[in-house]
Amino acid sequence: MIARIWHGWTTPGNADKYEELLKKEIFVGIQNRNIPGFDKIRLLRRKAGDEVEFITIMFFESLDAVREFAGENYEAAVVPANARQILSRFDERSQHYEIRV
Repeated sequence: MIARIWHGWTTPGNADKYEELLKKEIFVGIQNRNIPGFDKIRLLRRKAGDEVEFITIMFFESLDAVREFAGENYEAAVVPANARQILSRFDERSQHYEIRV
């Protein structure tokens, strides 16, 4: 099992709008792709100084499943244009970890 971890930040004024976009549009779109080997996605949120930080953790059965989601350059962040408009900054690359326990 592989965990794909990504961070994005937005202003406090845009935080609820971004979370709603994730839950109602982006996450639904990912689930509707029916990617073989995709398991689930989790969202973390916290106030971080004058920003709000979001972390997404996606779970896949293998790196091949991650590639099916993100493409051959699978470490590159997958951030739709409408999300980029709300975020103040984000990781350009996602990290991937083997889940051991």
